[in-house]
Order: sequence, then structure tokens, then C-alpha cells
Amino acid sequence: MGKLLKIAVRNLLRYKRRTLLTTSLITLGVVFVLVFVSVTGSFKRLMIAQNTDSMLGHLQVHRKGYVASIDNLPLNLNLKAGAIGRLEKVLDAQSEIAAYSPRIKFGAMFSTFVETTNIRLNGIDPEREFQTVSLLPGRVLEGDKTLARGDIWIPELLARGMKVKIGDTVVIVATNQDGSVNGKQFKVAGVLESVSGPGGRDGYITIEDAAEVLRMEGMEISEVAIRLHDFGRLGVVSERLTGLLEQELNQQEKPIFELHTWEKLSPFYNIARMIDVMTFFMKLMLIAIVLVSIMNVMIMAVYERIREIGTIAAIGTPPGRILSLFLLEGLSLGVAGAILGNIVGALIIFVLNASHITYDFGRQKDLLLQVSLDPVDVFVLSVIVIIIAVVASLQPAFKASRMEPIKALRHV
Repeated sequence: MGKLLKIAVRNLLRYKRRTLLTTSLITLGVVFVLVFVSVTGSFKRLMIAQNTDSMLGHLQVHRKGYVASIDNLPLNLNLKAGAIGRLEKVLDAQSEIAAYSPRIKFGAMFSTFVETTNIRLNGIDPEREFQTVSLLPGRVLEGDKTLARGDIWIPELLARGMKVKIGDTVVIVATNQDGSVNGKQFKVAGVLESVSGPGGRDGYITIEDAAEVLRMEGMEISEVAIRLHDFGRLGVVSERLTGLLEQELNQQEKPIFELHTWEKLSPFYNIARMIDVMTFFMKLMLIAIVLVSIMNVMIMAVYERIREIGTIAAIGTPPGRILSLFLLEGLSLGVAGAILGNIVGALIIFVLNASHITYDFGRQKDLLLQVSLDPVDVFVLSVIVIIIAVVASLQPAFKASRMEPIKALRHV
């Protein structure tokens, strides 16, 4: 096999211009796909992090039926104390959960004593919330990044529209589950940067204040947001948790809880899927480039070397060795193109990171493009190129191995 490989490489070097052109074409295909996959992958990871780490968490647990009515923030579908205890027992037993945070979500009226508007509020335990959605404090544009009893964080658009400043006193008026109305004064402690997606315009108060505004007799929560140690195991953990939570039944022997991943709660999941589809089609283009390039070269190689093939067949070279020879030539082109493409692609990615390119995402400005080269992408692309290179060589190699020596020697 070693001798055949040397002969294959030597045959490729006999046609240096053609070999260089083919290798360059494969290299360009690998470079474009590798850079595209790396850039879009980095954007996708940033987009997911902005949604999960600043608002949603990786997973959320609600009472069965809550998500179907989530636009109305129904208080009658909150989880009661007994259900909360059962849920916490399940979550505490999962070693892959890094943190989880209970929330009370409700709609209310926001008044400055001069103007009034509506607002969506999240009652949170600040310490547990910051562990679950670590980017939330970073969204505070003005004011205190800690949230205490009697404080409220309001979204930037609301603050601008109603000309509310840090330290102002406002009133929150809400209707509780039985229809009675209650109000409470708050001090504006922070103005939050608005982000795209659900929850981007929500305000925040402590969970104790939320319970007081809603006049809750016992502890109730609307949802529990969950953060995992390893986001890559989201699917596995989600499937396991779903199975465990389905075993928790109410008095009617029906499941109490429903679990959703961030993908089912955010419209940006569709954008993530679009990125995956575009990546798939880019890989298809790479396959087409490699297939056409190498098949063209190998067909020409067989046509130009018919008499040579006839000669080596006439001296007793078996068809299998002739087949292997041409397959090794295609393999060599694929390996060379993949290696050069990976090297050039890595250099381009290094230059992109060194250039400190910034872009805007929604209302967030001057985000730094940080492109990372995933070893898995490098390996997968290399394997695709090499396999397609061999596949493209099969038909010409098979044709060469089946040539009749006498007819090949007579070829002009």
C-alpha cells in the first residue's frame, strides 16, 4: 500500500497545474464552509446565551396548561406550596442542574401619579435568579445591580416613555386571583436594557413583594427557571426530567407539571434552525465542489493514461491494484485539500478575531464577534471531503481496472 501511495502521489505531480487547480478548488470550498460554519455557529451561541442567560434559563417548569395561556399570565395556574415542595425534591436530586429559581409572573398597572400604563412583572429571589440567569444584572443600564425589598427594576422603554428616573417613587396596582385590587409603592432602583424576545420588556421586583401585591396567603409561583452545568446536555436532561415530572400526579391522577426547553419558549429558536439549515446547504455545496472537481480530474487521468493502464495490466498487475491506485490518487487530492483548507480557514478565523469586528443584535449595540473553531466541525468537514473524494474516484478507477490490456495498448 505504501508503494501504491507513492506512485499515486507521483502521478498527481506529473500534472502539476491540474493537480494544483483541483486542490485549490477543494481548499477554497473547505475554507468557505469552515468560516461560514464558525461565524454562524458563534452568532448562534451568542443569540442562545442572550436569551437563556438574561431571561429564560435553559429550562422552565410550569403547572400543566400554564404555557398555553402564558400571554395572560394566569394566576389561577400558579403552583401551590405542596407542588413546589415536590418539584424542588425532584430538582435537588439532579446533579446536572447548576441552579434553579422560582418566579411569580403577573400583569399590573404602573403609575407615576401622573401617568399610568401596564407592565409585566417578575417576582424573583435575586440571589437564586442571578445564579440561574447570570446576565440579568448586566442588563441594568442605570441604578443598583442588586434588588432589595421595595425596589423595582423597570425596562428602558418604559422609563424613557414615562420619564422615570432612578430613585423615583411609583405605584404598582394588581388584581389578585379572587379579583380584588391591591397597590404598593416601590422605588425605582434600576433601568433595564431591553432585549429582543419574550420577557425583554418585563420589570422585576422581589418575590416577597410580588406575593404582598397579589395578597397571596401562602407561597405560590408561576414558573421555575433552571440552569444546567453543561448546556450541551440539554436534550438528555430535558428528556430525563420530563419522565420524572410526569410521575408527579395530582388527586385526579393527572400530571402536575410541564417542562419546556428554551427552544419552545423563544421565537429565536426558529432563527437557530435557519442557521442550521443554511449550514447544511453549505456542506452540500462543498460536497458538490469536491465531487465534480475530483471526478473531472480522475476521468481525464484515466483517458490520458489508457496505454499506460494497458501496459501495467499486460505485465500482470491485478485489477484490484489498478483500482486502488486511482482511488489513492483521489484520496490524496481530498486529504491535501482538507488539510490546506483547515489551515487557511483557521488563519482567517484568527484574523477575524484579531480585527475585533462588532455588530448589532436587536437593541444591543457593538457586540464583539468572537469566532471559535470547533474541532468537531474541522473533523466532520475533513471526513466529508475525504469520503467524497474517494467516492468521486470510484467510477473512473473502476473503469480503469476493467480495461482490456490489448485494447488499451492499441489506443491512440
